[in-house]
Amino acid sequence: MKENKVYKFICHALCSGFGVGYCPVASGTAGSLETLPLAFVAAYFYGFWGIIVATIISLIIGVIASKEVLKYTKHDPSLIIIDEVAGQLLSFALVAEALVGNLHAWWTYLIGFALFRLFDITKPQPAKYFDVKVLNAWGVMLDDIVAGIYAAIVLYIIQVYLPIL
Repeated sequence: MKENKVYKFICHALCSGFGVGYCPVASGTAGSLETLPLAFVAAYFYGFWGIIVATIISLIIGVIASKEVLKYTKHDPSLIIIDEVAGQLLSFALVAEALVGNLHAWWTYLIGFALFRLFDITKPQPAKYFDVKVLNAWGVMLDDIVAGIYAAIVLYIIQVYLPIL
């Protein structure tokens, strides 16, 4: 019985970004902001593979921990922000090599953050499908993965055509 309480606590801590998901307003935005230092470290030191590995780890932890949290909440509650972590990380994948060792890329992080939030909030297909039809831990995570993919593509296009990034 005690082990189950510990597991439940750990899952809630991971899903909520160690409490950020309990932010009373815009917890998804807060979760995305919380992710930016991790994205910076992963991209700065490890480039594309750093972003991909961090995204995969977040996705795996997110699916496992969300499955537990969903036993006690409605589908995709605002306290779960680990999906934002995975999606926000992924949004930098296609520009990650330009971020390696780059201390002056704050515009890239700002634009990547804004693009991810735009796609996460508007949920263009198939993100909407995962959000509405896949009512389990995979649905919680995959709508943000799709938003991250869309953000990554647009951010890459911006990087190609604007020398500021």
